[in-house]
Amino acid sequence: MEKKSRMPSIDLHPTRCHLCGGEVIFTSNARIYQGKEYGSGRCYLCLQCGAHVGTHIPRPDEALGLLANAPMRKGKVQCHELFDRLWKGKDQSRKLRSKLYAWLSRQMGIPLADCHFGYFDLQQLHKAYSILQSISDYDAKLVDGKLVFEPNNQLKATA
Repeated sequence: MEKKSRMPSIDLHPTRCHLCGGEVIFTSNARIYQGKEYGSGRCYLCLQCGAHVGTHIPRPDEALGLLANAPMRKGKVQCHELFDRLWKGKDQSRKLRSKLYAWLSRQMGIPLADCHFGYFDLQQLHKAYSILQSISDYDAKLVDGKLVFEPNNQLKATA
């Protein structure tokens, strides 16, 4: 089984925005959610362009990924919609999810430790979306512990 063998290559405690170079502060996420806190209640926020990223609940000073502007946040949602359909609610879902991330990392030519939609910049999100879109007519499953893609019969039945 493939495992994340190293830490991701992104800054989990940003002080400068990778998008605009602006100052980044660690603050309450109520500043971006109209006065209400969600999750860990904390985020990193760029004071110049407004890009932001949430933090982990058990490690509230550790960013969940890269600071993201609106196009990046939209890209993450779109990628997750395609990716999550492949594993959620399926047999051996956690193992299937791990195999899918390993497969996606190979398709993208990046280390498995960096294969997380929250770690992707906009160009990587576009690439991941294209890859995932190319298999949107397929279902993923495990056969003898190996990842297999099969045509989605539901799509054929409705066509």
